Amino acid sequence: MAKKKSRVPTPPAPKPSGGTAAPPRRPVQAPKVRTKGRPRPRPSVLWLALAGAGIVALAVVLGVILATRSGGSSSASTNTDIAATMRAAGCTYNEAQPLPFTADHSRVPTLSTQVKWNTFPPAAGEHYAHWAIWDFYRGAANPRQVVHNEEHGGVVLWYGPKTPKSTVDRLNAFYDEEPDSMIGTELPARLPGISFVGLHHPTLGSKVAISAWTIDSYRNYFKNGDLGTGIVSVCPTFNEKAFTAFRDAYRGNGPEFPRAYSLRINKPGT
Repeated sequence: MAKKKSRVPTPPAPKPSGGTAAPPRRPVQAPKVRTKGRPRPRPSVLWLALAGAGIVALAVVLGVILATRSGGSSSASTNTDIAATMRAAGCTYNEAQPLPFTADHSRVPTLSTQVKWNTFPPAAGEHYAHWAIWDFYRGAANPRQVVHNEEHGGVVLWYGPKTPKSTVDRLNAFYDEEPDSMIGTELPARLPGISFVGLHHPTLGSKVAISAWTIDSYRNYFKNGDLGTGIVSVCPTFNEKAFTAFRDAYRGNGPEFPRAYSLRINKPGT
């Protein structure tokens, strides 16, 4: 059966300058290439290699996305590595499940309410309903608020009342390099209404410390009693290598939000 010709009209050719219309021209129909019966070309080795590389790259991207959504990781292997790094710098390293507390902040209704923590400095547990403004403080922020910053994925840089100014300056410079989800503050020698389990009037003195509240997956927070883990290191002085390792491992891994979200919202001044 003969193939029907296209009924789409041929657009008129432009008129010549003399005013007489030029006769319409038939469109040139290109010959159709017959493919029926031809063998399909086999993919080249290069094409197969590129396709394989694309699949691997996609798998890597998906892995990163899943890791980010899970709120990062505070796995045992990571903790062991960071513990070794901190101790090599002369620091202590302590992990502790926080003492039980309520999610509605009803146990800490004011900024002077009696509170109790089981790490020094505090790394996890009960806290005031409003967190401290993200910043590096040349003075003391209320620890009841700072613990709330840790719950949101913050890493805290602590210094004592006798810490040399030169060391505080180095802590401040370290903060300024990557301030998102970071806060720095003095921890005073006297902390009215605050107590630490097993410790009697502890103080940093001239030392410094770094702490974080971590969880394997933020989706597990308050499920089956999973309140995360408080991690804290107390150091004789600032050690950039150790503090960088701690920050990179735990920042943004708080129990309330996924890591990418924590880093996006915990900005200086907010």
